[in-house]
Amino acid sequence: MAKPAVFAQKVQERALALAAQSDRPADAKGVALTPLERTLEADALRYSHVTVEIDRAKRTATWTVKAPTGAQPSDIASIEAAGAAWYPLAMARELEDAILQMRTNETEIGTWLIKTAGDAAAVLALDATLLAHKNHWLVRETIGLLRRTFSRLDVSSRSLFALIEAGSCFAGTLLELALACDRSYQLILPNDEASTPCITVSETNFSLYPMATTQSRLGRRFYDESTQLDAVRAKIGQALDADAAFALGLVTSNPDDIDWADEVRIAIEERVSMSPDSLTGLEANLRFNGPENMVTRVFGRLTAWQNWIFQRPNAVGEKGALKVYGKGEKAVFDWNRV
Repeated sequence: MAKPAVFAQKVQERALALAAQSDRPADAKGVALTPLERTLEADALRYSHVTVEIDRAKRTATWTVKAPTGAQPSDIASIEAAGAAWYPLAMARELEDAILQMRTNETEIGTWLIKTAGDAAAVLALDATLLAHKNHWLVRETIGLLRRTFSRLDVSSRSLFALIEAGSCFAGTLLELALACDRSYQLILPNDEASTPCITVSETNFSLYPMATTQSRLGRRFYDESTQLDAVRAKIGQALDADAAFALGLVTSNPDDIDWADEVRIAIEERVSMSPDSLTGLEANLRFNGPENMVTRVFGRLTAWQNWIFQRPNAVGEKGALKVYGKGEKAVFDWNRV
């Protein structure tokens, strides 16, 4: 407690005391977070490492996150020299900005299709750098930004589908994007093994990016059951095709190239046709199925469920789902997801 006359002084003292606990050297140079290079188009957002393309007729947005290219910093000196241009920091800032832009400005685009593009080996090399230097202040803060950005996906009131196609790089850190999705589809190319898309688990998927439940997304996926987690851990660093990933429970479906287009199309059309309000609640149930804490109570229960779902026009309006149930009529929905 502090009297009003000395409140500002006490706040300053408290802030300095907390700052003194940091292991960041007093003479360390901070990173200037320069403005993002972002191009806003009528139906797209474009950044250096992230692209979002909107299909308004289908109410979907296709996200593509690109892997790092070229030589990447592997030691602290080169990481500090790269600053805001260091790939994981730059990508996380761009992805976070895109998520916030889409959540705020595109409320009727209810289904996000998540893709990646690039070299999985480059992503795994980046993961090795993050793990090797995770206790350095700049790397630690970058990992924290990535963790918070992935959590923004978890609490977004949008349907999330991962599409693992040829040329994808869902490996390590970027595999978190697929693990955050409500459904994931991985393509099989039985006649073209060289182009068959694979996913790769790394140690980062077990340790660096816990959800609001404090679990890893793998832990959430398998209810922290050691048998299944150990089976996945045994495959760390191995490229897993669709059959192997499906057998481990890492993807929802593994259609081949004959069925891919129709199966993915039907799944998307099915999800897009459903009540946005009900989807927000049902998807939150699946995303936050682990230990409860104050964060999950707010984002997984309070904002996603409570009574508002059953009081809105999508449920009880003249053409709401509950009003027309059993009448042979089609419900009319407000597609706003917020």
